[in-house]
Amino acid sequence: MMSSRLFLQTFLSMACVLSCTRIGSTSAITWGSRRAATFQTDKSWMVATGKSNNRLYSIRGGSTLTDENDDAKTVDPEEEKKRLAVRKWRTDQQNLMQLRSFVLSEVLAKRGIPMPTLLDVSTAEGDKPPEKVDWDCALSTEEDSKSCLYSFDAEPNTKVVAPLGTEQWITLTALNRLRRTDPTKVEPMWHSQYSILQSWFGDDSEYSILQHVGLKGFLITMLLDSGKGALLKSLLVVGLLSAMVIVMPVLEFTFNRIMVSGQFWNQWPTWGRIVHAALPLKLLIGQMVWKFMASSFGALETKVRDYIVDLECAMLEDSTPLTVGVETAEDITDEQGAWDDEEVVPTTETDDDGDNALMDEDDIDVYDDEDEYDSDGGW
Repeated sequence: MMSSRLFLQTFLSMACVLSCTRIGSTSAITWGSRRAATFQTDKSWMVATGKSNNRLYSIRGGSTLTDENDDAKTVDPEEEKKRLAVRKWRTDQQNLMQLRSFVLSEVLAKRGIPMPTLLDVSTAEGDKPPEKVDWDCALSTEEDSKSCLYSFDAEPNTKVVAPLGTEQWITLTALNRLRRTDPTKVEPMWHSQYSILQSWFGDDSEYSILQHVGLKGFLITMLLDSGKGALLKSLLVVGLLSAMVIVMPVLEFTFNRIMVSGQFWNQWPTWGRIVHAALPLKLLIGQMVWKFMASSFGALETKVRDYIVDLECAMLEDSTPLTVGVETAEDITDEQGAWDDEEVVPTTETDDDGDNALMDEDDIDVYDDEDEYDSDGGW
């Protein structure tokens, strides 16, 4: 700062000398005296107030500019590191608190408590709902193989379906099994553009595939859909109880033989402790037995349901008509009827000797009207 002031004083003195040589000594001396007085006045004001005017009297340039508060603005690296660590910790805690609030809101909303969820703040991809669409059915063969959205390549001699006018094929068996196991994954395979479940498997849809399955398909579908599988569970329970009633005499005889068996009572020191155990232990044993029976019944239900789904898939494969790649049954019937109405009749011609001779097979004509040909071989 002192060097800047010294430079400014030197600059003013040189200006005074140059002014004296160019515009006259009197005017130059007057101008220089006025600038020197102004400089002294500014200096006296800075000393009196304790302030500085570094921006006005300093030399321009960042390399030579000095600040009185540079030492005060220097930050300790350790302090800066601690400050950044604290700020990161606070940010992480804020994010975790928001995630906990989100999870809690979802759980409370599932229990019926009116709470905002992700659906309330999400933006739909489009206002247009999935549209109903008709279907095309084709047969995938080794010569004309079709792609599959579910398994990439359809198996030979299997039927594939796709929305009408598209080439987005999927195996009919895979589609039916997927809608039975996880229906939420069906429509996203077509980017939720088509209402596949309602259009192809809905009872009130004009494009429903189930309209071709007949009475057998209706019974199987009702067995799987009624009460979200409640009908199937009820039938299984009734079947198990009926089986127990049928084999009850055998069970009763076996139970009586065990109760009077000597080997059974020889184990009294072992199972007698369970009989005379405390009530909490008996409740725990009963709970374990109930869980085992419930898990066994669930496994039985899963096997029976999978078997019924396989029957439904085979039924759809047999009953769903083909619409792409082959002739329909009506076209084939009409073509066969047209050939049945036609008759191949041999014609005669006269050879060089004047005798009538039959024509070759390549010259056989086809006539639709039998009256045009008489029994003598002439017209």
